[in-house]
Amino acid sequence: MTSEGSNTTAISLRKPTKDDGFRLHQLVAECPPLDPNSIYCNLLQCSHFAETGVAAEKEGDLVGFISGYIPPQQPETVFVWQVAVHEKGRGQGLAKRMLKEIVSRDACKDVTHMETTITADNEASWALFRSFARDMGAELTYHEHFEKETHFGGKHDSEFLLRIGPFTKPV
Repeated sequence: MTSEGSNTTAISLRKPTKDDGFRLHQLVAECPPLDPNSIYCNLLQCSHFAETGVAAEKEGDLVGFISGYIPPQQPETVFVWQVAVHEKGRGQGLAKRMLKEIVSRDACKDVTHMETTITADNEASWALFRSFARDMGAELTYHEHFEKETHFGGKHDSEFLLRIGPFTKPV
């Protein structure tokens, strides 16, 4: 577990547990415009994918969460499914700390790349992943992956697949 102190209370990072599932569901609801998942999905994210997820707590509150997994066909890649940071955790570099926490874990010992999908207008996510790539000294590439009409039936903006790597473990 790591923590970071400043003028505010420290935020600790840890692997999620199934007890975080409902709390994750509530966190996402408080972080628009994130897409909510079912509570059951959140329970799976917190249990089946705990090794590649991270929960951030401040004074007992869940203030940040990243869910991710290593695709079976790409053991060198960790796919970041969702990044949520509550307003109580913003402005402290928490999202990037959580990304670095994940890639530093034993479960990611063979990981040299990170992928995620982002809509074109999600400036905060683009800034986060560009900054992570810079810190890791890695290339960032992207292309349209899930198209609005074809894959979302016109109900969601297109998602771009962003790929960062290769990189080595953060120091």
